Amino acid sequence: MSNTLRKELKLCASILSYLFIAFGLMFFLPGYPVLCGPFFVCLGIFQSFQNAREANDLVFSALLPISKQDVVKGKMEFVCFIELSAFSVMLIATLIRMTLLNDAPVYNANALMNANPFALGMALIIFGLFNLIFVAGFFRTAYKFGRPFVSFIIATFVIIGIAEALHHIPGLEALNSFGFDNLPLQLMLLLGGAAIYAILTLSAFKISCKEFERIDL
Repeated sequence: MSNTLRKELKLCASILSYLFIAFGLMFFLPGYPVLCGPFFVCLGIFQSFQNAREANDLVFSALLPISKQDVVKGKMEFVCFIELSAFSVMLIATLIRMTLLNDAPVYNANALMNANPFALGMALIIFGLFNLIFVAGFFRTAYKFGRPFVSFIIATFVIIGIAEALHHIPGLEALNSFGFDNLPLQLMLLLGGAAIYAILTLSAFKISCKEFERIDL
């Protein structure tokens, strides 16, 4: 664990960032858009950025014997730590639904998106969008975060709406497979979501470093 990440975890993180990891358990909810879980996880991370801004954390960090890139790296590592912790909760919930709860009537009759690898891939895409839209947007000013977060909200619920609608289109029913049906396709979709997450996060990091370097704190 890097020193900058340790600083973020101990000094900057809002308790809500940790508590909201539990929203990954929303993948257990039937008859509810499970992709709202990743959104609430991001809302918890947003609270940490708000706390850090009010405490002038970036000014404090800039006074440390580290580069501006290290400051951005610490923030991004913290964001990814929370996101991947929540993703682990979602993964466990999905595996339980696919195995132990495979025959549960409440899930078999679910009209909304099932908890499956495709849903996990979409969750990673939402996390990637948060990193690109909000985190990179925040570092454009290192102070203002309202507009980037509103933009992220709009993008997220467009993605949720599309994801929930896709499996109702004839020929795309496999996207909402339950249990181990269409598992090869589902795993490919999960890997695709993971690749998009990695690309969006790396892009967000590079943009954030570039934007933060030009700011005179």
